[in-house]
Amino acid sequence: MSPARGRRPALLMDLGGVVVEDKLPAASAKWAARLGISERDFVTAVYAGNDTEVLVGRMDGPQWWSVVRERLGLDAAAVTELRDDLAADPVYDQELLDAVAALRASAATAFVSNAWPDARPHLGAVLPAAEVAVLSCEVGYAKPDPRIYTHTLDLLDAAASDALFVDDVARNVEAARSLGMTGHLHTDSASTLAALDAFASRFPRASENRP
Repeated sequence: MSPARGRRPALLMDLGGVVVEDKLPAASAKWAARLGISERDFVTAVYAGNDTEVLVGRMDGPQWWSVVRERLGLDAAAVTELRDDLAADPVYDQELLDAVAALRASAATAFVSNAWPDARPHLGAVLPAAEVAVLSCEVGYAKPDPRIYTHTLDLLDAAASDALFVDDVARNVEAARSLGMTGHLHTDSASTLAALDAFASRFPRASENRP
């Protein structure tokens, strides 16, 4: 199979929970116990409402953390500790990163992440593996909004029919499929690496189709 005329196949891959370890479960357990609340209440305090505010750049990071601080009754030092628990010193899946980097020889590649405004500085070591990184807080719309997918495809000059989208959230994968992309729900590294291999095998001559 060859990609659309004049275009390359494209990989669009999520970051948190796929390439970057999700720190929320550990942070939720720690802070729920520390504050004497349920983990569900902790997650609600940190994230409720962020989809329409900080996640799409309508509110900056410090403003949102002020909201969280008030909700949880934390002092400034505790907020800093909480932020570090959720974002500092990210842990990467090096095998997946290497696979993404290897695909750049024959495909357009992008990370597509729902992210807060202070996310990019924490991701400096991972972002160069792909050609571009599209963060929701910077473009103004978040997955599963179709615009973040089409925006990324436009940046890559890629057709949806020639694209693979990888994410650990089912509704985000379904949104990609509704646009004509191949979707893979990430559950573990082995199955995602297999999906990347299968994708690459669909376009064995992709490098000859570059503009």
